[in-house]
Amino acid sequence: MGWVSSVVWWHCYPLGFVGAEPRVADVSAGKICHRLGHLTGWFDYLIELGANGLMLAPVFASTSHGYDTLDYLRIDPRLGGLADFDALVRAAQERGIRICLDGVFNHVSEDHEIVRRALADGPDSEAGQWVTWNDGYTIGFEGNLDLVELNFAHPPVVDYIVDVMCFWLDRGVDGWRLDAAFAAGGAAWRPIVNRVKAAHPDAWIVAELINGGYTEFVAQSNVDSVTQYELWKAIWSSLNDHNLHELAWALSRHADFSARFRSQTFLGNHDQSRIATLLREPRNLPLAVAVLMLVPGIPTIYAGDEQAFTGEKLDQPGGDNAVRPPFPKSPAELLPFGAATLTVYQDLVRVRRNHPWLVDAALTTSDVTNTTMTIHLTTETDHLTLALNAGDEPATAGAHSLQPHSYAIGP
Repeated sequence: MGWVSSVVWWHCYPLGFVGAEPRVADVSAGKICHRLGHLTGWFDYLIELGANGLMLAPVFASTSHGYDTLDYLRIDPRLGGLADFDALVRAAQERGIRICLDGVFNHVSEDHEIVRRALADGPDSEAGQWVTWNDGYTIGFEGNLDLVELNFAHPPVVDYIVDVMCFWLDRGVDGWRLDAAFAAGGAAWRPIVNRVKAAHPDAWIVAELINGGYTEFVAQSNVDSVTQYELWKAIWSSLNDHNLHELAWALSRHADFSARFRSQTFLGNHDQSRIATLLREPRNLPLAVAVLMLVPGIPTIYAGDEQAFTGEKLDQPGGDNAVRPPFPKSPAELLPFGAATLTVYQDLVRVRRNHPWLVDAALTTSDVTNTTMTIHLTTETDHLTLALNAGDEPATAGAHSLQPHSYAIGP
Protein backbone atom coordinates (compact mmCIF):
# COMPACT_ATOMS: atom_id res chain seq x y z
CA MET A 1 0.00 0.00 0.00
CA GLY A 2 2.89 2.32 -0.78
CA TRP A 3 0.66 4.61 -2.83
CA VAL A 4 -0.97 5.92 0.34
CA SER A 5 2.19 7.66 1.50
CA SER A 6 1.93 10.16 -1.35
CA VAL A 7 -1.83 10.59 -1.73
CA VAL A 8 -3.52 13.96 -1.29
CA TRP A 9 -7.30 13.57 -1.46
CA TRP A 10 -9.77 15.98 -3.02
CA HIS A 11 -13.03 15.19 -1.26
CA CYS A 12 -16.35 15.96 -2.91
CA TYR A 13 -20.03 15.33 -2.28
CA PRO A 14 -21.24 14.08 -5.69
CA LEU A 15 -25.01 14.60 -5.33
CA GLY A 16 -24.45 18.23 -4.49
CA PHE A 17 -21.54 18.65 -6.89
CA VAL A 18 -23.67 17.74 -9.93
CA GLY A 19 -26.78 19.56 -8.71
CA ALA A 20 -28.86 16.40 -8.33
CA GLU A 21 -32.50 16.40 -7.30
CA PRO A 22 -33.05 16.36 -3.49
CA ARG A 23 -34.76 12.96 -3.57
CA VAL A 24 -34.54 10.01 -5.90
CA ALA A 25 -38.34 10.10 -6.11
CA ASP A 26 -37.94 13.42 -7.95
CA VAL A 27 -36.48 11.51 -10.89
CA SER A 28 -38.89 9.78 -13.25
CA ALA A 29 -39.10 6.05 -12.59
CA GLY A 30 -36.45 4.16 -14.52
CA LYS A 31 -34.64 7.31 -15.64
CA ILE A 32 -30.87 7.51 -15.26
CA CYS A 33 -29.26 10.94 -15.17
CA HIS A 34 -25.76 10.56 -16.62
CA ARG A 35 -23.97 13.16 -14.50
CA LEU A 36 -20.78 11.48 -13.30
CA GLY A 37 -19.02 12.93 -16.32
CA HIS A 38 -19.39 16.28 -14.57
CA LEU A 39 -16.86 15.02 -12.02
CA THR A 40 -14.52 13.63 -14.67
CA GLY A 41 -14.39 17.09 -16.21
CA TRP A 42 -12.67 18.32 -13.04
CA PHE A 43 -9.84 15.77 -13.06
CA ASP A 44 -7.33 18.09 -14.69
CA TYR A 45 -8.18 20.73 -12.08
CA LEU A 46 -7.65 18.15 -9.31
CA ILE A 47 -4.19 17.42 -10.68
CA GLU A 48 -3.37 21.13 -11.11
CA LEU A 49 -4.27 21.58 -7.45
CA GLY A 50 -1.61 19.00 -6.67
CA ALA A 51 -3.99 16.28 -5.50
CA ASN A 52 -3.94 12.73 -6.81
CA GLY A 53 -6.92 11.16 -5.08
CA LEU A 54 -10.68 11.63 -5.34
CA MET A 55 -12.61 10.85 -2.17
CA LEU A 56 -16.30 10.56 -2.93
CA ALA A 57 -19.21 10.98 -0.55
CA PRO A 58 -21.97 8.41 -1.27
CA VAL A 59 -22.59 7.38 -4.88
CA PHE A 60 -24.96 4.45 -4.27
CA ALA A 61 -28.70 4.44 -4.82
CA SER A 62 -30.35 6.22 -1.91
CA THR A 63 -33.56 7.90 -0.88
CA SER A 64 -32.25 11.45 -0.56
CA HIS A 65 -28.87 12.65 0.75
CA GLY A 66 -26.88 9.49 0.03
CA TYR A 67 -26.57 8.32 3.62
CA ASP A 68 -29.93 6.54 3.39
CA THR A 69 -28.84 3.73 1.10
CA LEU A 70 -31.29 1.72 -0.99
CA ASP A 71 -28.84 -0.46 -2.93
CA TYR A 72 -25.08 -0.77 -2.38
CA LEU A 73 -24.53 -2.38 -5.77
CA ARG A 74 -26.26 0.27 -7.85
CA ILE A 75 -25.13 3.81 -8.63
CA ASP A 76 -27.64 6.47 -7.63
CA PRO A 77 -29.71 7.16 -10.77
CA ARG A 78 -29.32 10.88 -10.09
CA LEU A 79 -25.61 10.37 -10.81
CA GLY A 80 -25.66 7.72 -13.51
CA GLY A 81 -25.31 4.00 -13.97
CA LEU A 82 -22.61 1.39 -13.60
CA ALA A 83 -21.17 2.21 -17.03
CA ASP A 84 -20.84 5.86 -16.01
CA PHE A 85 -19.00 4.86 -12.86
CA ASP A 86 -16.68 2.51 -14.73
CA ALA A 87 -15.88 5.34 -17.14
CA LEU A 88 -15.06 7.61 -14.20
CA VAL A 89 -12.70 4.99 -12.74
CA ARG A 90 -10.97 4.46 -16.08
CA ALA A 91 -10.50 8.20 -16.55
CA ALA A 92 -9.07 8.45 -13.04
CA GLN A 93 -6.67 5.57 -13.57
CA GLU A 94 -5.44 7.08 -16.83
CA ARG A 95 -4.43 10.20 -14.86
CA GLY A 96 -3.03 8.36 -11.84
CA ILE A 97 -5.92 9.44 -9.61
CA ARG A 98 -6.95 7.11 -6.78
CA ILE A 99 -10.63 6.64 -5.86
CA CYS A 100 -12.03 6.25 -2.33
CA LEU A 101 -15.72 5.46 -1.80
CA ASP A 102 -17.95 6.28 1.16
CA GLY A 103 -19.23 3.08 2.73
CA VAL A 104 -22.42 3.87 4.64
CA PHE A 105 -22.68 0.41 6.16
CA ASN A 106 -23.74 1.26 9.70
CA HIS A 107 -27.32 1.92 8.58
CA VAL A 108 -29.62 1.79 5.58
CA SER A 109 -32.75 3.60 4.45
CA GLU A 110 -35.99 2.51 6.05
CA ASP A 111 -37.05 1.69 2.48
CA HIS A 112 -34.16 -0.72 1.88
CA GLU A 113 -35.27 -4.28 1.12
CA ILE A 114 -33.32 -5.49 4.18
CA VAL A 115 -35.54 -3.39 6.44
CA ARG A 116 -38.72 -4.30 4.61
CA ARG A 117 -38.01 -8.02 5.01
CA ALA A 118 -37.11 -7.53 8.67
CA LEU A 119 -40.33 -5.65 9.41
CA ALA A 120 -42.40 -8.19 7.54
CA ASP A 121 -40.90 -11.21 9.31
CA GLY A 122 -40.31 -9.73 12.77
CA PRO A 123 -37.30 -9.37 15.08
CA ASP A 124 -36.94 -13.08 15.85
CA SER A 125 -36.79 -14.15 12.21
CA GLU A 126 -33.70 -14.65 10.08
CA ALA A 127 -34.55 -11.47 8.18
CA GLY A 128 -35.17 -9.65 11.44
CA GLN A 129 -31.66 -10.41 12.69
CA TRP A 130 -30.18 -8.20 9.97
CA VAL A 131 -31.18 -5.02 11.80
CA THR A 132 -31.14 -3.82 15.40
CA TRP A 133 -34.27 -3.64 17.56
CA ASN A 134 -35.51 -2.12 20.79
CA ASP A 135 -38.85 -3.18 22.26
CA GLY A 136 -40.08 -4.38 18.89
CA TYR A 137 -39.01 -1.28 16.97
CA THR A 138 -36.03 -0.94 14.67
CA ILE A 139 -33.28 1.36 15.95
CA GLY A 140 -32.53 4.51 14.00
CA PHE A 141 -29.00 5.91 13.81
CA GLU A 142 -28.65 8.82 16.25
CA GLY A 143 -32.42 8.98 16.61
CA ASN A 144 -33.12 9.18 12.87
CA LEU A 145 -35.82 6.56 12.44
CA ASP A 146 -35.42 6.57 8.65
CA LEU A 147 -31.80 5.33 9.05
CA VAL A 148 -32.08 1.79 10.35
CA GLU A 149 -28.96 0.32 11.93
CA LEU A 150 -27.61 -3.00 10.68
CA ASN A 151 -26.74 -5.74 13.17
CA PHE A 152 -22.98 -6.34 12.93
CA ALA A 153 -23.27 -9.28 15.33
CA HIS A 154 -25.19 -11.25 12.69
CA PRO A 155 -22.67 -13.13 10.48
CA PRO A 156 -24.64 -12.70 7.22
CA VAL A 157 -24.42 -8.92 7.69
CA VAL A 158 -20.64 -9.21 7.92
CA ASP A 159 -20.59 -11.35 4.77
CA TYR A 160 -22.79 -8.82 2.99
CA ILE A 161 -20.59 -5.83 3.80
CA VAL A 162 -17.43 -7.70 2.82
CA ASP A 163 -19.00 -8.69 -0.51
CA VAL A 164 -20.05 -5.09 -1.24
CA MET A 165 -16.64 -3.66 -0.41
CA CYS A 166 -14.85 -6.25 -2.53
CA PHE A 167 -17.30 -5.78 -5.43
CA TRP A 168 -16.25 -2.15 -5.85
CA LEU A 169 -12.58 -2.80 -5.13
CA ASP A 170 -12.71 -5.41 -7.90
CA ARG A 171 -14.04 -2.69 -10.20
CA GLY A 172 -10.98 -0.55 -9.60
CA VAL A 173 -11.55 1.66 -6.56
CA ASP A 174 -8.67 2.02 -4.12
CA GLY A 175 -10.15 2.66 -0.70
CA TRP A 176 -13.11 3.02 1.59
CA ARG A 177 -14.27 5.58 4.12
CA LEU A 178 -16.38 3.80 6.75
CA ASP A 179 -19.15 6.22 7.63
CA ALA A 180 -20.18 6.36 11.30
CA ALA A 181 -17.71 3.58 12.10
CA PHE A 182 -17.76 4.71 15.72
CA ALA A 183 -21.33 3.47 16.15
CA ALA A 184 -20.61 -0.24 15.83
CA GLY A 185 -17.18 0.02 17.46
CA GLY A 186 -13.75 -1.19 16.43
CA ALA A 187 -14.18 -4.85 17.40
CA ALA A 188 -17.26 -5.16 15.18
CA TRP A 189 -15.31 -3.90 12.18
CA ARG A 190 -12.26 -6.13 12.58
CA PRO A 191 -13.61 -9.29 10.86
CA ILE A 192 -14.83 -7.15 7.96
CA VAL A 193 -11.59 -5.21 7.59
CA ASN A 194 -9.44 -8.34 7.86
CA ARG A 195 -11.35 -10.16 5.15
CA VAL A 196 -11.35 -7.18 2.81
CA LYS A 197 -7.62 -6.67 3.29
CA ALA A 198 -6.98 -10.36 2.67
CA ALA A 199 -8.67 -10.01 -0.71
CA HIS A 200 -7.31 -6.52 -1.46
CA PRO A 201 -4.11 -5.89 0.50
CA ASP A 202 -3.51 -2.55 -1.27
CA ALA A 203 -6.88 -1.09 -0.24
CA TRP A 204 -6.84 1.87 2.16
CA ILE A 205 -9.57 1.95 4.81
CA VAL A 206 -10.35 5.03 6.93
CA ALA A 207 -12.93 5.02 9.71
CA GLU A 208 -15.05 8.01 10.66
CA LEU A 209 -14.44 8.79 14.32
CA ILE A 210 -15.50 12.04 15.95
CA ASN A 211 -14.36 12.04 19.57
CA GLY A 212 -11.23 10.37 20.89
CA GLY A 213 -10.33 6.72 21.22
CA TYR A 214 -8.44 6.81 17.94
CA THR A 215 -5.56 4.53 18.92
CA GLU A 216 -7.85 2.00 20.55
CA PHE A 217 -10.17 1.92 17.55
CA VAL A 218 -7.34 1.34 15.10
CA ALA A 219 -5.97 -1.48 17.25
CA GLN A 220 -9.39 -3.11 17.59
CA SER A 221 -10.53 -2.72 13.99
CA ASN A 222 -7.31 -2.98 11.96
CA VAL A 223 -8.32 0.02 9.83
CA ASP A 224 -5.50 2.08 8.34
CA SER A 225 -6.69 5.52 9.36
CA VAL A 226 -9.29 7.56 11.22
CA THR A 227 -10.72 11.04 10.69
CA GLN A 228 -8.64 13.42 12.83
CA TYR A 229 -11.40 15.62 14.22
CA GLU A 230 -9.34 16.65 17.25
CA LEU A 231 -6.79 18.40 15.05
CA TRP A 232 -9.46 19.87 12.78
CA LYS A 233 -11.15 21.56 15.74
CA ALA A 234 -7.92 22.77 17.30
CA ILE A 235 -6.71 24.43 14.10
CA TRP A 236 -9.61 26.83 13.62
CA SER A 237 -10.45 27.21 17.30
CA SER A 238 -6.91 28.14 18.33
CA LEU A 239 -6.60 30.66 15.51
CA ASN A 240 -9.93 32.23 16.39
CA ASP A 241 -9.24 32.43 20.11
CA HIS A 242 -5.60 33.54 19.83
CA ASN A 243 -4.70 30.46 21.85
CA LEU A 244 -2.06 28.48 19.98
CA HIS A 245 -1.46 26.54 23.20
CA GLU A 246 -4.60 24.62 22.21
CA LEU A 247 -3.06 23.79 18.85
CA ALA A 248 0.22 22.78 20.49
CA TRP A 249 -1.64 20.34 22.74
CA ALA A 250 -3.58 18.86 19.81
CA LEU A 251 -0.36 18.52 17.83
CA SER A 252 1.30 16.66 20.70
CA ARG A 253 -1.57 14.17 20.62
CA HIS A 254 -1.38 14.05 16.83
CA ALA A 255 2.30 13.18 17.10
CA ASP A 256 1.42 10.26 19.38
CA PHE A 257 -1.23 9.05 16.95
CA SER A 258 1.15 9.44 14.00
CA ALA A 259 3.67 7.12 15.63
CA ARG A 260 1.04 4.37 15.39
CA PHE A 261 -1.01 5.11 12.26
CA ARG A 262 -1.61 7.73 9.59
CA SER A 263 -4.62 9.91 10.41
CA GLN A 264 -6.78 11.44 7.73
CA THR A 265 -6.28 15.17 8.26
CA PHE A 266 -8.63 17.84 6.95
CA LEU A 267 -9.90 21.41 7.34
CA GLY A 268 -13.40 20.69 6.09
CA ASN A 269 -15.79 18.03 4.90
CA HIS A 270 -19.40 17.57 3.87
CA ASP A 271 -20.59 17.51 7.50
CA GLN A 272 -19.03 20.74 8.80
CA SER A 273 -19.09 24.47 8.14
CA ARG A 274 -16.45 25.59 5.66
CA ILE A 275 -13.06 26.55 7.08
CA ALA A 276 -13.38 29.99 5.45
CA THR A 277 -16.60 30.43 7.43
CA LEU A 278 -15.25 29.07 10.71
CA LEU A 279 -12.23 31.39 10.75
CA ARG A 280 -13.11 34.82 12.12
CA GLU A 281 -10.01 36.37 10.55
CA PRO A 282 -9.76 35.43 6.84
CA ARG A 283 -6.04 36.30 6.85
CA ASN A 284 -5.44 33.21 9.00
CA LEU A 285 -6.66 30.82 6.31
CA PRO A 286 -3.15 30.27 4.85
CA LEU A 287 -1.90 29.37 8.33
CA ALA A 288 -4.54 26.67 8.64
CA VAL A 289 -3.67 25.30 5.22
CA ALA A 290 0.02 25.25 6.11
CA VAL A 291 -0.68 23.13 9.18
CA LEU A 292 -2.80 20.74 7.13
CA MET A 293 -0.20 20.25 4.43
CA LEU A 294 2.91 19.96 6.60
CA VAL A 295 1.90 17.79 9.55
CA PRO A 296 2.08 13.98 9.28
CA GLY A 297 -0.96 12.07 8.08
CA ILE A 298 -3.05 11.78 4.93
CA PRO A 299 -4.20 15.31 3.94
CA THR A 300 -7.65 15.82 2.46
CA ILE A 301 -8.96 18.98 0.79
CA TYR A 302 -12.72 19.39 0.75
CA ALA A 303 -13.71 20.50 -2.75
CA GLY A 304 -14.22 24.25 -2.80
CA ASP A 305 -12.10 24.99 0.26
CA GLU A 306 -9.21 25.67 -2.08
CA GLN A 307 -11.40 28.37 -3.65
CA ALA A 308 -12.30 29.91 -0.27
CA PHE A 309 -15.89 28.74 -0.57
CA THR A 310 -17.98 29.71 2.44
CA GLY A 311 -20.93 27.86 3.92
CA GLU A 312 -22.42 27.29 7.36
CA LYS A 313 -23.84 23.99 8.48
CA LEU A 314 -27.16 24.51 10.27
CA ASP A 315 -28.98 22.15 12.61
CA GLN A 316 -32.21 22.05 10.63
CA PRO A 317 -33.71 20.30 7.60
CA GLY A 318 -31.54 21.12 4.62
CA GLY A 319 -28.87 22.43 6.98
CA ASP A 320 -26.08 20.77 4.98
CA ASN A 321 -26.99 22.42 1.68
CA ALA A 322 -24.66 25.38 2.10
CA VAL A 323 -21.62 23.11 2.44
CA ARG A 324 -22.70 20.75 -0.36
CA PRO A 325 -23.27 23.16 -3.26
CA PRO A 326 -23.39 22.47 -6.99
CA PHE A 327 -20.20 23.16 -8.91
CA PRO A 328 -20.04 24.73 -12.36
CA LYS A 329 -19.75 22.51 -15.40
CA SER A 330 -16.04 23.22 -15.67
CA PRO A 331 -13.33 24.93 -13.58
CA ALA A 332 -13.22 27.69 -16.20
CA GLU A 333 -16.60 28.87 -14.87
CA LEU A 334 -15.32 29.45 -11.32
CA LEU A 335 -15.54 33.03 -10.12
CA PRO A 336 -12.15 34.75 -9.78
CA PHE A 337 -12.41 35.58 -6.06
CA GLY A 338 -10.92 32.21 -5.09
CA ALA A 339 -7.78 32.46 -7.22
CA ALA A 340 -5.53 33.74 -4.42
CA THR A 341 -6.58 30.93 -2.07
CA LEU A 342 -6.05 28.36 -4.82
CA THR A 343 -2.48 29.61 -5.17
CA VAL A 344 -1.94 29.19 -1.42
CA TYR A 345 -3.13 25.59 -1.61
CA GLN A 346 -1.05 24.82 -4.70
CA ASP A 347 2.09 26.27 -3.12
CA LEU A 348 1.64 24.27 0.07
CA VAL A 349 0.72 21.04 -1.71
CA ARG A 350 3.95 21.56 -3.65
CA VAL A 351 5.86 21.73 -0.36
CA ARG A 352 4.25 18.43 0.59
CA ARG A 353 5.25 16.91 -2.74
CA ASN A 354 8.83 18.13 -2.35
CA HIS A 355 9.06 16.59 1.13
CA PRO A 356 7.20 13.25 0.89
CA TRP A 357 8.71 12.13 4.20
CA LEU A 358 6.29 14.49 5.98
CA VAL A 359 3.62 11.77 5.90
CA ASP A 360 5.40 9.96 8.76
CA ALA A 361 7.43 12.81 10.28
CA ALA A 362 8.02 13.16 13.99
CA LEU A 363 6.43 16.35 15.29
CA THR A 364 7.29 18.69 18.16
CA THR A 365 6.52 22.34 18.92
CA SER A 366 8.41 25.20 20.52
CA ASP A 367 8.22 28.97 21.08
CA VAL A 368 4.49 28.70 21.81
CA THR A 369 2.65 31.86 22.79
CA ASN A 370 -0.98 32.83 22.40
CA THR A 371 -0.38 33.91 18.80
CA THR A 372 2.93 32.37 17.69
CA MET A 373 4.52 28.96 17.55
CA THR A 374 7.07 26.85 15.71
CA ILE A 375 6.29 23.33 14.53
CA HIS A 376 9.27 21.01 13.98
CA LEU A 377 8.94 18.11 11.55
CA THR A 378 11.78 15.61 11.43
CA THR A 379 13.07 12.20 10.42
CA GLU A 380 16.54 10.82 11.06
CA THR A 381 17.78 12.72 8.00
CA ASP A 382 15.29 15.51 7.38
CA HIS A 383 14.11 18.62 9.22
CA LEU A 384 11.55 21.26 8.36
CA THR A 385 10.01 24.01 10.50
CA LEU A 386 6.70 25.80 10.16
CA ALA A 387 6.40 29.07 12.09
CA LEU A 388 3.03 30.72 12.62
CA ASN A 389 2.00 34.23 13.63
CA ALA A 390 -1.76 34.55 14.10
CA GLY A 391 -1.49 37.95 15.77
CA ASP A 392 -1.98 41.50 14.57
CA GLU A 393 1.65 42.58 15.13
CA PRO A 394 4.98 41.45 13.68
CA ALA A 395 6.52 38.70 15.76
CA THR A 396 9.38 36.23 16.01
CA ALA A 397 8.92 32.49 16.26
CA GLY A 398 12.17 30.59 16.59
CA ALA A 399 14.48 31.74 13.80
CA HIS A 400 11.65 33.28 11.79
CA SER A 401 10.55 36.93 11.69
CA LEU A 402 6.89 37.00 10.79
CA GLN A 403 4.46 39.62 9.59
CA PRO A 404 0.92 39.59 11.11
CA HIS A 405 -1.21 36.61 10.08
CA SER A 406 1.60 34.85 8.25
CA TYR A 407 3.61 31.68 8.23
CA ALA A 408 7.18 30.77 7.29
CA ILE A 409 8.70 27.46 6.25
CA GLY A 410 12.38 26.74 6.73
CA PRO A 411 15.00 24.11 7.51
